[in-house]
Amino acid sequence: MLNVWTRASSNANENSKQEFEACMRQSYKQVFALALRLTGQASDAEDLMQEAYVRAFRFFYRYDRSLPFTSWMYRIVTNVHIDSRRKIKIKSFSLDSTGADGETSWEVADERLSPDREINENLLDEHLQLGLLAMSAEFRTAVVLADVEGMAYEEIAELMNTSIGTVRSRIHRGRNQLRKYLVAANPDKYREEVTV
Repeated sequence: MLNVWTRASSNANENSKQEFEACMRQSYKQVFALALRLTGQASDAEDLMQEAYVRAFRFFYRYDRSLPFTSWMYRIVTNVHIDSRRKIKIKSFSLDSTGADGETSWEVADERLSPDREINENLLDEHLQLGLLAMSAEFRTAVVLADVEGMAYEEIAELMNTSIGTVRSRIHRGRNQLRKYLVAANPDKYREEVTV
């Protein structure tokens, strides 16, 4: 289980701590599944989940106990993921260029040997997961919450802190992007099958 207490405020009273731990134990599987679908890799999902639980603990006093804790966590995970994607600056370089040590060889990980790949393949079809990862964070989040998690548009709008119209637009555009990706990646399998 995550050790949230080392990174979060130590001033919380014992009852809040115990209540938060109970909520965390009940929700961590669903939270991890969402984080994995959003990030595509187990290690990134774990980081995302941990950061989300740290934020949740920090603001646990704001949690409305009349609402499901998992829904509250979905909103936090979604926001943390979108925030982290906005902060990433993509650097590109040529694999033929000279490395930092003056050598011309760069080591590139062989994704076929990744243990995350097996996890992802068991959760979603590989082409589907790659198609989701090719989308922007906002589109991917909306599509995953609607089509994988089965959430209503109203819930998604609340989680993403946006209007229902924006959610519909993101889902529509995301599904179109996903459909085009799947048909291009494997036309024999997806041309007739994709009805997202």
